[in-house]
Parts: sequence; C-alpha cells; structure tokens
Amino acid sequence: MGDLNAKVGIDNTGYEDIMGRHGLEERNKNGERFANLCAFNKLVIGGTIFPHKHIHKATWISPDNTTKNQIYHICINKKFRRTMEDMRTRRGADVASDHHLVVANLKLRLKRNWTTGQTALQRFNTAFLRDINKINEFKIALNNRFQALEDLLREEESTMEDNWKGIKEALTSTCQEVLGLKKHHHKQWTSIETLDKIKERKNRKTAINNSRTRAEKVQAQAEYTEANRQVKRSIRTDKKKYVEELATTVEKAAREGNMKQLYDTTKKLAGKYSKPERPVKDKEGRPINETQQLRNRWIEYFKELLNRPAPINPTDKAVYSLLSFFWWSAEL
Repeated sequence: MGDLNAKVGIDNTGYEDIMGRHGLEERNKNGERFANLCAFNKLVIGGTIFPHKHIHKATWISPDNTTKNQIYHICINKKFRRTMEDMRTRRGADVASDHHLVVANLKLRLKRNWTTGQTALQRFNTAFLRDINKINEFKIALNNRFQALEDLLREEESTMEDNWKGIKEALTSTCQEVLGLKKHHHKQWTSIETLDKIKERKNRKTAINNSRTRAEKVQAQAEYTEANRQVKRSIRTDKKKYVEELATTVEKAAREGNMKQLYDTTKKLAGKYSKPERPVKDKEGRPINETQQLRNRWIEYFKELLNRPAPINPTDKAVYSLLSFFWWSAEL
C-alpha cells in the first residue's frame, strides 16, 4: 500500500494484533484509517514488526533530506504472518526518485516442481556490438580462434561433426570473453554510453547512502541530480535515433515493395496498444461492480435494443435515417 500518506507510527495500543512497535514517528489521520482497514480485513503491517535502523524504515525522504516518513507498507494476511521473515527499504535501488524500494522476505512451502534437467537459455550481451571498439575486439579474438582451429584441423583428420563443434566452441567462447552474458533486459536501442551513464548514476546513489555528514550528503545529492539529468538526456537521444532509423527502414521498404519488412517495422513504430476498459454503467450513469447486476444490465440493454415495435412505414423510416446521415456528414 502506498501513496496514501499513511503513517502508522510506533504506538500499537489497540492494534496489537495487526502491528508491532517498530514503525516510524507518530500516526496521522490516514494512518489511523489504514490501521482500521487492516484490523477489519485481518492484515498485518509488516513494516512495524521487524526492528531496523531508521534509515531502513523510511520509505520517503524530502528533497532537502530533513524529513523522513514511512508511508509505504506491505501487508500480509494474519494467517500467513509467520511466512514473512523480514521487511525493510532498499536505498540502493536507483530509480531516480525520492521514494525508496520496499522489500519483504517470505518463506513459502511450495509444491516441488520436477524439472526435466534443461537449463535456462543464456543470452550474450549483443548490445556491445554497436560499439566500434567492441566490434574490433570481437573480430580479432574470433579470427585468432578460427586460425587456431584451422591449424588443428590440418594436423588431424576430422569429420563434419568435429568441424561444427569446433566452430561452435570458437563462437561461444569469443562471445563469453568479449561480450559476456546479458544481465539486464534493457531496451534494444539503449546505447553503451547510456548504460555507462546509468552505472555512474548508481554510483552517485551509493555515495548519497554512504555520506556521513550533512555537507557530504548535499554534495552527493547535487552530483546525483546532474547524473540523472545526463541519463535522461542520453535516453531521449538514443530513442530519437532509433525512431529515425526505423522511419528510414520503413521508407526504404515502401520504395522497394517489401511488404513484410514494412509491416514489421511499422508495428515496432506503433508499439503495443491496449484498449482501455470502460466499466458498464446503469441507466443513471453509475458504474456497476457486481457480476449479477452486470448480467442483468446487459439483459435489460438488449431487450430494449432488440424488442422495439416495427415502424409504420419501413421505407419512410429508412429514407429518413439515410437523409439524417447525409445531413450529419455535411455538417462535419
């Protein structure tokens, strides 16, 4: 639960069943409402149970780093209270915000899932191939391995299967050495320069958390703000360049009549579209939430729509509808 500005505080008098005494500061009115909500639904407020330092309890810090509040909470059903082993904030999560990530550790007993022995597919970080220096390094390493493989095949008799295994080993070992495995799922248009800036911003975030004095924290905060500004600027540049490249590809595919490439690239440009869900309303315009009322409203709607008396003169009715359409089109 978050963005309710609900501070539950450290006093659990009357709420011993749903909270402990390890909260932060005093309870406010929204915190009172939130505690009553948890008591009514038998929910335990996890952030008040486990003892931690104040810096690991605060979920929001004011821009001037003077006010700290605990306004984000993780609640769990009272029945499963013993499954929660710990809960605290993670200040090291770099999300360019004055809010901290809240994490809870749960220990659950799940049904054993028997695997077939297959391991997860490991993907190489091919984004490095957009860097000229990395491409040259990759070419040199791959040429050296292919040269060693060619010399080995000349000395010994080998089958087609041996040749394939040698080529595969040369490729995978080169990718492992030069590119490494993909650790984060970044956008495909994110450049190496942007990734370096993101790493630098994370270092600035760590400097804020490790600062000892007020002056150090102010200086680190200023450096972090500048690093965050550079990251956003670099991301905008990368995305603009990516869109321009896609637009160029679309124009080329249209000129050449390559409909498949035109469709695929246009789909990338358009992105995913999800039609927003609109709630069904009754005749008074109030949204309906219950399933049975929803069904009754649909029945009522189709009865009124389909069970209408036939017009006295169907031909005149059709002509009138057609003229109305033309008048409406002319007004547009």
